Amino acid sequence: MHERNWKEYNKTLVRRGEILFSLEFLDTWNKELRNMNEGKRGRPYYFPMSFIMFLKVLHDILHIKYRQTEGFIRALSTYIPVIHAPSFSQIRRRAIQIELPLRTTLRETSGDFVITVDSSGIKVANRGEWMRHKWKVRRGWIKVHIAVDVHTKEIVAMKITDEHTGDGRLLPPLVSHAHTCKGRAPATVLGDGAYDSKRNFAYLDARGIAAGIKIRENASPKARGSPARAKYVRERKKLGYEAWRVKYGYGKRWMNETTFSRGKREFGEYVMATKWDNMVNEIKFQYTVLNLLLNQTSIYSTLSH
Repeated sequence: MHERNWKEYNKTLVRRGEILFSLEFLDTWNKELRNMNEGKRGRPYYFPMSFIMFLKVLHDILHIKYRQTEGFIRALSTYIPVIHAPSFSQIRRRAIQIELPLRTTLRETSGDFVITVDSSGIKVANRGEWMRHKWKVRRGWIKVHIAVDVHTKEIVAMKITDEHTGDGRLLPPLVSHAHTCKGRAPATVLGDGAYDSKRNFAYLDARGIAAGIKIRENASPKARGSPARAKYVRERKKLGYEAWRVKYGYGKRWMNETTFSRGKREFGEYVMATKWDNMVNEIKFQYTVLNLLLNQTSIYSTLSH
């Protein structure tokens, strides 16, 4: 086990501030507005997209509410006259329209493309557990389903659902999304027992994708309508768990846990938005930003894609 280079690690943490809170929009404000308004019909834009991205970072990443964000920009404009302070409603209206394409945050890689899939819950309100118990308040959860490239540690697919959606149902759309984002199908998919279903094994087998999915110990080796799953059951019984785990690299599933842990450390365990579409937008933005932080890439460079 190698020892972490703390000097380099500290540099990457400092770099994250530059990635998220760049003031590059000050240099390109007028040029960007001219390009945005060229040929536009109706009311022109008054604020460049890079500036709105900066405000979205303040809200979605730092959890500064829209009204406080307006106040912050007003205070900042007294020192930087070029900045005009939009109202909080303008900030909100423009910010929720920004979507950060996941594919634009990924690196080009070679070799086998192996993904691991899992989900985690995000609270829909920042209420303490005491409040929930005292007032019997339950706002529920949002589930974040992700696929992570085990070699690059990047999120290559993501789906957001309510708490009642089972993990197993999301394997096909996650694999499909990963294929679209990466430009090629994964060679292997790793998943825990929640993804053990005839439907999922048949889906992967039809596409020539190896299934590193943990099968329950008492699974029948008979086909029972799923020859693909039966094949893996027989292999698992023949190899034994340890040999099966090594063959498929099942231990690399920890990549998912690490990614969720990073996300909750960076952005917290709750969303600020109250409407469903805005919650989904906020969570997708946050978890897509994780790739940019991992790759030390400017968040504003994605606007050109």
